[in-house]
Amino acid sequence: MSRRHLLSLFLVLLAGACDQMQPVESKLAVSSLPGQRWYSEEQVSSGVEVFRQHCAQCHGGKAEGLVADWRKKLPNGTFPPPPLDGTAHAWHHPLSMLIRVIDKGGIEFGGTMPGFAGQLPERKKLEVIAYFQNFWSDEIYENWVQMGGKN
Repeated sequence: MSRRHLLSLFLVLLAGACDQMQPVESKLAVSSLPGQRWYSEEQVSSGVEVFRQHCAQCHGGKAEGLVADWRKKLPNGTFPPPPLDGTAHAWHHPLSMLIRVIDKGGIEFGGTMPGFAGQLPERKKLEVIAYFQNFWSDEIYENWVQMGGKN
């Protein structure tokens, strides 16, 4: 059999296998090729509005944070909202933890962020994350991936 026929047979078998595949159980399943980000430009664009509506008043319009020393407790004993643009610690957390913080809020971490579990569907949460990760440098993003960030 020629290489061309083998390739054609492989593609037919692959197409059939794809039809048999079960959907991924986790709604958080994301993938990307090395050097590419998991999200699309469309998700970033959609995330802008959601971020402005729910996050910008505390985290800044471009996720830059509004308090210079976000590591220092405020007089009330809580931490101020950190920047999400890659200059603080958000990149240390996997996607599943970022979703958890969006869902449950930041109170368990010493902050005051409310939870959004009942307010934002999964798609919108991912768009918000895509928006603020859009500000991460390639180096920060790759470090996040290496640490298992897409889990």
